Amino acid sequence: MNETIKVIKNRRSIRKYKAEQINAAELQEILDCAILAPNAMNQQKWLFTVIQSKAVLDRMVEIIKENIFNAGNDFMKERASSPDYHTFYNAPTVILISAVEKAPWIQVDCGLAAENITLAAEAQNIGSCVIASSRMLFASEKGNAMRKELGMPEGYNHVCAIALGYKDENPETPARNKEVFNYVK
Repeated sequence: MNETIKVIKNRRSIRKYKAEQINAAELQEILDCAILAPNAMNQQKWLFTVIQSKAVLDRMVEIIKENIFNAGNDFMKERASSPDYHTFYNAPTVILISAVEKAPWIQVDCGLAAENITLAAEAQNIGSCVIASSRMLFASEKGNAMRKELGMPEGYNHVCAIALGYKDENPETPARNKEVFNYVK
């Protein structure tokens, strides 16, 4: 089987990580792949913030939890109420993807970059999980105050986060709906 297809078929969302930090060379390879993602008009209006400080990640999770409880979404509140809840599943590395808020097609561009990150991670046997609930970090003044600490420039909005770390689980492939293809010949 083609190596690229094998990586795509083996990638899973990992929610259990070893505490060991991924090494710098592996991380750089992942980041190099992120910026090679297709993007509209080669505008490259994205920003990748790499966080490897456990203290900063834990503080982010506390703000996210507080914002979830204030948001009124019962499903999210139930998840965040779990004693072992951690937005990033205790991954040792998290990449926040943000982008210029008014750039055309930027959501698609960031989604493509996120996919490149997850595939580059899988190719190196590093687990990943794309996390959209991380947007709750910026749902309050306390969270918005972290923008400066995280190096997020004015005019940039958070898109998603990706948890990264060495896998401490090997989940099965979830069932996929094969009834989603429509052929027009």
